[in-house]
Amino acid sequence: MTLNPQVSAHIRDYRPRLPAARWEPVSGQVRAVVTAVAPATCDIARRLLYVVSQLAVWADSVGLPRDPALWLRTETIDRFVLSGPAGRPGGTAQSCRCRPLRTREAVVRVQRGEAPPIRIKADRWLRPPYEEHELAALRRWVELLPGRARLDGLALMALATGCGLAPDELRAVRGHDLRTTSQGLVLVDAPWLDRLVACRAEWEVDLTNLAELAGNAYLFRPGRKVEAAKNLVSSWSLRHRPHAGLLHLEAHRLRTTWIVGLLRQRVDPVLIAQAAGMRSVAALFPYFHWVPPHSPEQAAEPLRGARP
Repeated sequence: MTLNPQVSAHIRDYRPRLPAARWEPVSGQVRAVVTAVAPATCDIARRLLYVVSQLAVWADSVGLPRDPALWLRTETIDRFVLSGPAGRPGGTAQSCRCRPLRTREAVVRVQRGEAPPIRIKADRWLRPPYEEHELAALRRWVELLPGRARLDGLALMALATGCGLAPDELRAVRGHDLRTTSQGLVLVDAPWLDRLVACRAEWEVDLTNLAELAGNAYLFRPGRKVEAAKNLVSSWSLRHRPHAGLLHLEAHRLRTTWIVGLLRQRVDPVLIAQAAGMRSVAALFPYFHWVPPHSPEQAAEPLRGARP
């Protein structure tokens, strides 16, 4: 699997809050382990780097060979947890043990060429989609915001519910990542996405205008000082709260709205999963909760098929 440039840069530039004399001897091997896991986002990479660096520095301090295969052995991890450092800055011994064990499992899967296990349970953050009238009301509210807040709100909605991008993806989109085809389709054509992202027709004009204004800058919050702050998207929603009677604008919920909308229109689930960047169509199972079943009449015709 190829890492996207942001994740690769994050791994390369990582520096834990440890004395250089303790970190530098193991830094290259720590980065190699995390790179082998191929984390999908900078947040995942950050957590992995923290876990592996703590384990590696501890192993070095007790005189173990500088060998990642030895660091990730169960008995080494158990010694690490029982020694105390794994428990900082908080958490139970069991939770601290799980993190390096999961890292080891991921490394083993990569070495064997195995696919990651499919998650078929709903994520904890999964919220119901906005209904059409709720989404329309939020769009009207965003369009009345002043100045940069209006542009950022439109970018958030256009990229999340218009293109189905996740928060860590939409924050990375720049104006030059947008492309319009000869057929009039508006595409997010960024090499780090590694998939086709087509904008929904109702958001094409907004997204095109935003891209022209942005140029080479980010569409969402272009004035940021940090390229990929952890709470870059959620902090905007906390800062800009709609008036009473309107739901809050949430990026994850906007993406859910995009997925459920396509499912309700009976778009091929395989195509939806691919467009959403999911590893398998099984990841769509939780979203079917909000998709009404076919009526008997709707179901009968495709099941019957054409006459010979």
